[in-house]
Amino acid sequence: MKRPVTGKDLMIVNMGPHHPSMHGVLRLIVTLDGEDVVDCEPILGYLHRGMEKIAENRAIIQYLPYVTRWDYLATMFTEAITVNGPEQLGNIQVPKRASYIRVIMLELSRIASHLLWLGPFMADIGAQTPFFYIFREREFVYDLFEAATGMRMMHNFFRIGGIAADLPYGWIDKCLDFCDYFLTEVVEYQKLITRNPIFLERVEGVGIIGGEEAINWGLSGPMLRASGIPWDLRKVDRYESYDEFEWEIQWQKQGDSLARYLVRLSEMTESIKIIQQALEGLPGGPYENLESRSFDKKRTPEWNDFEYRFISKKPSPTFELSKQELYVRVEAPKGELGIFLIGDQSGFPWRWKIRPPGFINLQILPELVKRMKLADIMTILGSIDIIMGEVDR
Repeated sequence: MKRPVTGKDLMIVNMGPHHPSMHGVLRLIVTLDGEDVVDCEPILGYLHRGMEKIAENRAIIQYLPYVTRWDYLATMFTEAITVNGPEQLGNIQVPKRASYIRVIMLELSRIASHLLWLGPFMADIGAQTPFFYIFREREFVYDLFEAATGMRMMHNFFRIGGIAADLPYGWIDKCLDFCDYFLTEVVEYQKLITRNPIFLERVEGVGIIGGEEAINWGLSGPMLRASGIPWDLRKVDRYESYDEFEWEIQWQKQGDSLARYLVRLSEMTESIKIIQQALEGLPGGPYENLESRSFDKKRTPEWNDFEYRFISKKPSPTFELSKQELYVRVEAPKGELGIFLIGDQSGFPWRWKIRPPGFINLQILPELVKRMKLADIMTILGSIDIIMGEVDR
């Protein structure tokens, strides 16, 4: 880190990894000139667990329970990207019903993630009330997840070729009721927050990113759309069944923290529109493509063989990954979540590279906070929306 040469004494401050506004174990080494930020260096790696190497030593079905630990607030997206890769490698068709249910789960997960961004972001800049409000709505989303998957956060619901189980009786009505209720709550958030003069003072014109700058830094998701670039992978790649629903890409031109807040708030409304259309047009039929289940060839392991001693005497069903490479991506709440996958005719991937949106978006933080006040660091960091589980992997 370069130390600027001035006549004044500079102060170096550690923010994190235990600071309550760090959203996980992020550490910032901030160089201050009074209240002004001269330099900022993020220190990562406190939550590194070797997720990519674990993937390369597991069959996909064994690895699925791990993936929800990357971004543990948008767990459905990590599961979706994990099964989408092998599905494209093996050209496995997903039944229409399963695809619609996946869309519903993904959009509910997007709402839950944006809600748990909104509450702590408001708490960071001094507003405590929304923090309690968002937990009320988020509990309803997690109740729906629990009814459908059995788990509130770590679902293990997606499967190669479909989903693990069909929706239970009465779930669709319960979800439609939630959609009607949630739309009224979004209006309440707008009344409470959007026109609040203290809130506007803290976020307007803070952390401005231009459109060209956002593209050059590789930003994605609300960070990119708030800078005037209407880019959404649900429209671009048309994965799952998103092209069958009517919805609009939400974007703003200003590129500041307020624009990023507005994009995420309006995205929640669009998610409700998609969920309502998917529930009303939910087709019948199977929820899993059973023909896609291909087992490894039968083996008789030796007594001292690694597989016999350590994995299990009865191996779990494995999908043979063909010898090719592939990049798959989905539009997660924080941006483009991608996986670069290389197969080599075995049940384990040869290479599994995760492209987490939070890690790429966090790169611009030192550039944004320079020449700002110390208090603005929390506003800018909060508006980026990071989860250290996926940043460190």
